[in-house]
Amino acid sequence: MRKFNLKKIIWTIVKYISLILGSVISVLPVIVCVITAFKTPEEYATTSVMTLPDSWLYLNNFIEAWQKANMGVAFRNSLIILVCVLAGSVLTGSMLAYILSRFKFPGNGLIRSLFLFASLLPGIAMQVSVYQIMYSLGWINSLMGYMILMCGTDVMSIYIFIQYFENIPVSLDESAIMDGCTYFGVYFRVLLPLLKPAIITVMILKGVGTYNEYYAANLYLQDKNRLVTVATSLFKFTGPLGNQYNYICAGVIITMIPALTVFILCQKQIYSGLTQGAVKA
Repeated sequence: MRKFNLKKIIWTIVKYISLILGSVISVLPVIVCVITAFKTPEEYATTSVMTLPDSWLYLNNFIEAWQKANMGVAFRNSLIILVCVLAGSVLTGSMLAYILSRFKFPGNGLIRSLFLFASLLPGIAMQVSVYQIMYSLGWINSLMGYMILMCGTDVMSIYIFIQYFENIPVSLDESAIMDGCTYFGVYFRVLLPLLKPAIITVMILKGVGTYNEYYAANLYLQDKNRLVTVATSLFKFTGPLGNQYNYICAGVIITMIPALTVFILCQKQIYSGLTQGAVKA
């Protein structure tokens, strides 16, 4: 007869209870947001947040959120920013990593240490000097200036690419150079195609941060009609007299749809990129 292990049973119960509790805490805000998005203003004012709406076909909140928050322009600007920032971050990060990992020169270790030091500094502590630089360059209220700023604040991607480069044999570079390939040719033709897992990892981390970024977008893109982004558009429903959460929740659901669509369509590539990028160390 198998020995009765009380300690193991208690640990299993505690483990599953903690997992269920964590799942409920994570999902509850999304459930409340969905319920609130389908409520009429009268229902929102007179019922609790967990009270179901009378009709799930009430779509006026979504229409009002799209029109009043100018979300068409917000999605257009966010798409332009996302594409340019991801392309710039991947190119600059991988090129810097290529130089730091393949070329040994005086100051190589110092540059790596400075990148690490920069990643440890809180971004809010440097905003005064960054704002002065942006103002001096005329990049306030400039979509291009904001994109350059976002490309230049990505230190982690450099370390991800460096770790991946260190696992690619140097013999590939030497063979390509012996065949007459230049350093640019080695990078673009040989090494860059091998960085696919690292590129996917960087694009996920940088893309999520750029899509949800609010502080810098609100600070440097001050024209809220022409340069509004997805993250700043919903703040039109906030004010000193109260917040219109039924419109905000509807707008949040609208902004979640593109991210969920990309995740569902590309989840295989996302999972493979994250796992392969994680083990390359």
